[in-house]
Amino acid sequence: MSDIILVRPDETMLDEIAAYREAMLAAEDSFDGCGGLEDYESPAAWLQHVRDMENPETCPPHLVTATIYAAVCKTDYGMVGMIDLRHRLNDFLAEYGGHIGYSVRPDERRKGYAKQMLALALDEAKKRGINRVLVTCDEKNAASARTILANGGVFERNAWLEDEKQTVRRYWINV
Repeated sequence: MSDIILVRPDETMLDEIAAYREAMLAAEDSFDGCGGLEDYESPAAWLQHVRDMENPETCPPHLVTATIYAAVCKTDYGMVGMIDLRHRLNDFLAEYGGHIGYSVRPDERRKGYAKQMLALALDEAKKRGINRVLVTCDEKNAASARTILANGGVFERNAWLEDEKQTVRRYWINV
């Protein structure tokens, strides 16, 4: 049973969004699955960006439409993570980024939230007709690899990301 639910962020969550951003910045962590949150000091401006990303008419042409979800606890509605479901893949995502990106707030890690978030996002992918999902992670991120494997990920191969000077592990999940 899941301790969390995925919700689309809205105006009632602006303080939670700001706190999430601050926690990630303080930890000098990556904002995977956060829809560019690191670039927005204003949670309201980020929220508008997230909404623009969902609509093919307002999504920037160099990006793909996507739905960003906040992972919140069922008990107190506190935000523990974010996850990004990309509706299709462009060339970059098809090689390195995949359909889903996610992050867990640093002080909420090691509680099984990432595994639950990915499972819930896979359900959302299936509803959208995405039956084969590509999920990637940094080769050094053992926790993310375990999360992907726990959700049925099958390792395909490594890919070298020249700009970042890192290796990305590619996994496919049939939903």
